[in-house]
Amino acid sequence: MQEVRAKKALGQHFLTDENIARRIAGALSGGGDVLEVGCGTGMLTQFLLERTDITLYGAEVDGESIGFLHSRFPDFAPRLYDGDFLRMPLREMFPGGVKVIGNFPYNISSQIFFQVLEYRDLIPEVVGMVQREAAVRIAEPPGSKEYGILSVFLQAFYDIEYLFTVSEGVFNPPPKVKSAVIRLRRNGTRALGCDEALFVRVVKAAFSQRRKMLKNPLKAVFGDFGGAEHPWFTRRAETLSVAEFVELTRWVEVHGTVC
Repeated sequence: MQEVRAKKALGQHFLTDENIARRIAGALSGGGDVLEVGCGTGMLTQFLLERTDITLYGAEVDGESIGFLHSRFPDFAPRLYDGDFLRMPLREMFPGGVKVIGNFPYNISSQIFFQVLEYRDLIPEVVGMVQREAAVRIAEPPGSKEYGILSVFLQAFYDIEYLFTVSEGVFNPPPKVKSAVIRLRRNGTRALGCDEALFVRVVKAAFSQRRKMLKNPLKAVFGDFGGAEHPWFTRRAETLSVAEFVELTRWVEVHGTVC
């Protein structure tokens, strides 16, 4: 089989440690369809295919990897999609829902999680390896310096676990930073109880000047609220929980200039 070259433009760092691949594959709960994003050289794929409690599909954009995977796993080839996960019509492909797993390309990991949010009613679970910094940012609770926009959005709809750290030396080529594996499981929230489009705007506005008190960035986006002052205006965005952002969104809807 022809060797697959890691491509910098695709953010590829191929996992070479079977023990870690086995741990990642085992972190996903059983049952149903599973989509592996970025199959690469099949290091994780091989252990997922060993599981008889799931039906594995793959998404890969690298033609060289696809050819390699077809040769290595011929029975898997019909379920390996040549395409970008970020553009896949998941609702048409997996109307019954699908779990997502992968050693995510580092340059699009945030976009992958935003795609998960878009299909949150369809995706009950995600197990992903990303840069450690990104994993911490997603999993951290309110009050942390790393807590931010993606933390709030994902924690609104998923329970998140930081599973384990992965060193640089188990990849080819090795990245310059450590990686980590996280698991997201859909929580019971079906609706936030506020205007969700406005919720997104409020969270983004709040973190646009994260070192300042909430009063400044919110007034910059939504006007002076008719002179009304919220008690949380003296707090910073990183201190608010999801529930508090929901409550703040309701307040902004009443008092702000919402365009």
